Amino acid sequence: MTSSVQALVLVGGKGTRLRPLTLSAPKPMLPTAGTPFLTHLLSRIREAGITDVLLGTSYQAEVFAEHYGDGSSLGLKLTYVTETEPLGTGGGIRNVYDHLTADTVLVFNGDVLGGTDIRDVLATHEESKAEVTLHLVRVGDPRAFGCVPTDANGRVTAFLEKTQDPPTNQINAGTYVFNRNVIGEIPAGRAVSVEREVFPSLLAQGRHIHAHVDAAYWRDMGTPEDFVRGSADLVRGIAPSPAVAKPCGESLVLAGADVARSAVLIGGTVVGRGAKIGARARLDGAVIFDGATVEAGAVVERSIVGFDAKVGANALIRDTVIGDGAIVGARCELLRGARVWPGVEIPESGIRFSTDV
Repeated sequence: MTSSVQALVLVGGKGTRLRPLTLSAPKPMLPTAGTPFLTHLLSRIREAGITDVLLGTSYQAEVFAEHYGDGSSLGLKLTYVTETEPLGTGGGIRNVYDHLTADTVLVFNGDVLGGTDIRDVLATHEESKAEVTLHLVRVGDPRAFGCVPTDANGRVTAFLEKTQDPPTNQINAGTYVFNRNVIGEIPAGRAVSVEREVFPSLLAQGRHIHAHVDAAYWRDMGTPEDFVRGSADLVRGIAPSPAVAKPCGESLVLAGADVARSAVLIGGTVVGRGAKIGARARLDGAVIFDGATVEAGAVVERSIVGFDAKVGANALIRDTVIGDGAIVGARCELLRGARVWPGVEIPESGIRFSTDV
């Protein structure tokens, strides 16, 4: 079944919510549990038996080809299709139309971490004989998402924008199965939203859009908070990925990292290649990129420390993003959504929340 399926991964976004990390790399290429985030998704696609993959690129498009080449290292055949101007989800899907050879096209948003078996979504599409199938996940609080009600047979009945009183807890998980001819109907050469324009238009025409609904692991990795939690979930085995080294545990220390014996690494912490962690440092749910340094006695919680950045001794870093090459001086305190731009240097005790020095 899967040999007649092509996959399209949309990776054109600028990742503005993850700045400053995405100033130097596209969001799908940020290291997540020891490998670029996109590798986890590509590995799941390969595991499902799909080998023909298109990458819809735009922002820093060249970075993807430099890293993955023709895809053979992952057992894939990769084709890159670049948008010269951002076209939105619908426009991005339409933009690859001339490269489609399969009748069934599986589309992924490149910033979603998921645990659903892709083969199950394809099976739903085939059995329902739908023109488009959407993967929906059930969430505890759907108010932050657009919701998608379905009828008793699993057909999609509406697309609702974010609302304070959602009629269903089923939300759009960012994975779609399209019949190729439907993609050909999307307007070409302009920005199109698949959620606001394509799907409502198909429903208005009475076309068959079906839902594959489950409660599998799912996380949009677009914010620092979600990025940190998704990375930790991969390390701890809560989020499944063929690309994560087993066995899972409280931390993942990559080759060439130097971690002091008295340092504490918990909560799904990742320490990147060549990074240095000093004595008595405490890292809880931290993502430490390659080449970064955390000095003695520093505490880093639920935070990202960029490439070659440095956290000084006895600093407290909580719910913070530190850009590449930045230096945070000893005894600084950075809390509650702070973002330090690349190359910035904060002097010793330069930013504090508490009154003692």
